[in-house]
Amino acid sequence: MPIIHHASKEIQFKIVYYGPALGGKTTNLVYIHSRIAPTYRGDLVSLATAADRTLFFDFLPLNALTLLGFKTKFQLYTVPGQVIYNSTRQLVLRNVDGIVFVADSQWDKMEENVVSFRNLEENLQKQNLPVEQVPIVLQFNKRDLPNVAPTNYLEYLLNNRQKRVQSFESVANTGINVFSTLDAVTQRLLHNFKKENTQLFPGQGKEPAR
Repeated sequence: MPIIHHASKEIQFKIVYYGPALGGKTTNLVYIHSRIAPTYRGDLVSLATAADRTLFFDFLPLNALTLLGFKTKFQLYTVPGQVIYNSTRQLVLRNVDGIVFVADSQWDKMEENVVSFRNLEENLQKQNLPVEQVPIVLQFNKRDLPNVAPTNYLEYLLNNRQKRVQSFESVANTGINVFSTLDAVTQRLLHNFKKENTQLFPGQGKEPAR
């Protein structure tokens, strides 16, 4: 659940970028951070391990949705991609509100994508949080490389549940669909939040924007 700060009049949502190692999670956050004016974002913080790292920063969108006078603020996190850091993944997932799963589109990364998504499901279950209840957006990254799998195959592997989720083809290092992915997950989690709290936020129909 989001955190409500009454002193600063902010509702804070947590979005986690999940996926296999070197798939583009860090690249997404670095690109997003570089394109948001310093006035509206915090510092990009890196928590380094021996071979991987977790990044996070928060930002307040210029045209943020306002709920009863509270501005919506977002915290973006990455998780370590390597399996040996699963305890860190579990820690980062605590109190998550939305997830961007960044898949590596290269053919030789298909197994890693599937293993990582199953790991996401398992870690959410440990928090008694079914994956179906969390706003998730899929990002099929590295579409500029020559050895990529067709998107319909990625959909078959990762988006084959009864309730399909939104997906984007991306090239994170050049910014292609990086903000489209972020906008999609923020809109979905805000929609869910308003739907679950209609008695608190009557008449709130404005869509969020970055």
